[in-house]
Amino acid sequence: MPTKVAILISGRGSNMAAILDAADREGWDVDFCLVLSNKASAGGLQLAADRGIPTDVLDHRSFGRGNRHLFDAALAERLQAAGAEWVVLAGFMRILGSNFVGPFAGRIMNIHPSLLPKYQGLHTHERALAAGEIRAGCTVHLVDDSLDGGPVLAQAEVPIVEGDDADSLAARVLIEEHRLYPAVVRAAVEGRLGELR
Repeated sequence: MPTKVAILISGRGSNMAAILDAADREGWDVDFCLVLSNKASAGGLQLAADRGIPTDVLDHRSFGRGNRHLFDAALAERLQAAGAEWVVLAGFMRILGSNFVGPFAGRIMNIHPSLLPKYQGLHTHERALAAGEIRAGCTVHLVDDSLDGGPVLAQAEVPIVEGDDADSLAARVLIEEHRLYPAVVRAAVEGRLGELR
């Protein structure tokens, strides 16, 4: 039976596309059962639909301020209804609380554009440059209900070179994201995550 994977996005879905391309190219035994966004305008929704993957939108704003727990519960319900065994966050710009993480504990992964635990949150490249770092990179980690927390699964480093700005650094890190994330998702689908640690 193919492993059922749901992908959550908020934008163009470039990491999602890298995962889908790798799955096709490498013949993974996987069923991408749902691509869901919190934004109807997310470009990745059309990309997924063009590949025949079911899509859905759950707008967090419709739940009102202070009701994140209701959004989290509704999100978990949608993914459970789709039969998701793994949840892959690919540029999903929402912090998820225990109402979501609980039902999928140990089965949610995310990619973050820094070498965690450094530079959790936003503006990672600007912060790395301002701190005078000599290397940056990306981290794939399991998700808990803290900001960019949870066990690290894999990392890829990128040297910071003279003349780098946030955009040039981000572009080089993104290349590594597109290489690293599909490899880790495949390991999860095939039950090989333990080999990464």
